Amino acid sequence: MGKKAVLIGCNYAGTKAQLKGCVNDVKKMHRCLIDRYGFLENDIKVLIDADDSYTQPTGRNIRSALSDLIKSAESGDFLFVHYSGHGTRLPAETGEDDDTGYDECIVPCDMNLITDDDFRELVDKVPQGCRITIVSDSCHSGGLIDDCKEQIGESFKDESEVQGDGSSASGIRGFLQKTGDAIESAFHRNNDGDDVENVIVDNRSLPLDIIVDILKQKTGKDDINVGNVRPSLFDVFGEDSTPKVKKFMKVLFNSLKVGDGGDDGGGGGFFGKVSELAQSLLKPKLENNADYGKPAMEAEVEGKQDAYAGSKKKKLPENGILISGCQTDQTSADATPSKTDQAESYGALSHAIQKIVDESEGKISNREVVMKARDLMQKHGFKQRPGLYCEDKHVDAPFICE
Repeated sequence: MGKKAVLIGCNYAGTKAQLKGCVNDVKKMHRCLIDRYGFLENDIKVLIDADDSYTQPTGRNIRSALSDLIKSAESGDFLFVHYSGHGTRLPAETGEDDDTGYDECIVPCDMNLITDDDFRELVDKVPQGCRITIVSDSCHSGGLIDDCKEQIGESFKDESEVQGDGSSASGIRGFLQKTGDAIESAFHRNNDGDDVENVIVDNRSLPLDIIVDILKQKTGKDDINVGNVRPSLFDVFGEDSTPKVKKFMKVLFNSLKVGDGGDDGGGGGFFGKVSELAQSLLKPKLENNADYGKPAMEAEVEGKQDAYAGSKKKKLPENGILISGCQTDQTSADATPSKTDQAESYGALSHAIQKIVDESEGKISNREVVMKARDLMQKHGFKQRPGLYCEDKHVDAPFICE
């Protein structure tokens, strides 16, 4: 029986996305895994962006670390993943009538987003008899394992947020209006309006316009567009793009080849009206570089629905357990005691889990961790509601490992 972990912390120092507590969360969890759960140092992979001596938590490096974790697993192993950083939601971008959901994402330090579908593909590769627990202390994290059964939580999908005819422009504009003030700081207060522990809070949700601004700054590219964020991500990262983005682009490239009248063109909506996008972004790149679309064309896609945001209603993932910092429509807190420096900063969920584990005697179940975290965070004035997502058999199983 092996115990293996990947711990990921992104503080995004020096950017508009800067947080303070994420790397601290990882360091505390690292010590907890060794001292409390008997993990070996060599079996824990740490990715943080606050120290160049560690592997940087880019999209490529995170996916590689998670893939290696699962490839190394055998039946009977316990796998653990902790992510502390920004989360975001990509709204529907195709304009098709049945593409009205969101892709919940984590935000690596290079902005190469990793979606819920990408996490689900990884979980589906976990060997039989092996268990993987994912703790995501990030915003919108309730849906991070696609189609996972919600055991504790109140997540929902408000389809009224897709406005008008469902076109990408109106949907994204409405989405941005709801998230534009996502990283403003405020004193943390409890339900009585009193300051709680004199804590200053940022939230861990990152609006798309800030992601685009950071990408422009990092790459020097001025044509990155919030209105077409998936093609923009592919343009920046190419082969290193997340699998879900490659699937989107393959369907888009196929629609360009077929044209409006073809079987795969989709008729109306985005895939049936791609000429403007193609002329302004894709066709010039394809004409100048014959290999531009190759990374996308190698992706496995069963149909254009694979490119859609939101759930495809797969069967439940058997081996995956998700403990989320909040519900899909909520934000998670990055908190700093106001009388200290950021060495004491923390994520609200990560902080609660550490306290619960420290105070527990013997084993504690997944259900107990989430319920106690809810109570503790509410007591301290945090509005977010952690969730538990897994098959029934994992609800009362011990947290992390036996």
